[in-house]
Amino acid sequence: MKPKPARRRLEVCVISDVHLGTYGCHAPELLRYLKSVKPKTLVLNGDIVDIWQFSKSYWPAAHMRVVRYLAGLAAKGTRIQYLTGNHDELLRKFAGTQLGALRIDNKLVLDLPHGRTWLFHGDVFDVTMRHSRWLARLGGHGYDLLILLNRLVNWGLVRLGRPRVALSKTVKDRVKRAVSLVSDFEQTAATIAADKGYRYVACGHIHCPEIKELGTAQGPVTYLNSGDWVENLTALEYTAAAGWQLYRYHDDPAMQQPLLPEPAEPDEEDAAADAPAATLLAGLLREIGMSPA
Repeated sequence: MKPKPARRRLEVCVISDVHLGTYGCHAPELLRYLKSVKPKTLVLNGDIVDIWQFSKSYWPAAHMRVVRYLAGLAAKGTRIQYLTGNHDELLRKFAGTQLGALRIDNKLVLDLPHGRTWLFHGDVFDVTMRHSRWLARLGGHGYDLLILLNRLVNWGLVRLGRPRVALSKTVKDRVKRAVSLVSDFEQTAATIAADKGYRYVACGHIHCPEIKELGTAQGPVTYLNSGDWVENLTALEYTAAAGWQLYRYHDDPAMQQPLLPEPAEPDEEDAAADAPAATLLAGLLREIGMSPA
């Protein structure tokens, strides 16, 4: 049996916009990434589980494996900060709740050697979210449909020997209004962070991975966005030696080996992921150090 490769040690790892429970979520790739790193603090910066579009008829075992793996990390002492987003906004009523090493909040400040970093999902800047929630939900369903269409198109392109395309990214990149909104989002986040005295600000929400310095009246602020695990498959990583870095799954040679096919007979972990909901909940509570009622 091959020895497992050493996991990369990180001070902080930030992922967002996983959208577990939707067709667009790349859960197997995310799990593979999570198993390749060893962060002291893991920040889940919103929209991890897509409660807006959650369907009892679609919850693959791969999605449950991600949840179980995160629960296992918390049980082993990894500090996990769950910051709420708009697609998992129901969790906002639990802000301040601590479950072992897992804590739920709406925002977070980290005092790091390179500078204080303010982290939050970012939907508070979204005009559609604030004033037309029904329109935002409709857009979410349309986005999920576009992802399904994208998968169908890419299946055909691969069979024809042509490169894959990212339809939703292409749409966003070509619509000037969308480009303007992204730019406004970034500048707003940086300006408010500067006013509060932060050197870095880290968001998710818009599915646009980025690290760049922006000027404000109070001085420069480095804007960070962790991207998503639907289109871009990206994360933010922090180490004292290198500072903040943007991780891209598709650019990581270690991840370019094809994923192994699912075994004909499920192993213990797979069987656990397919267990009834009540059994899963009891197991998750045990893993994070709580006794089910």
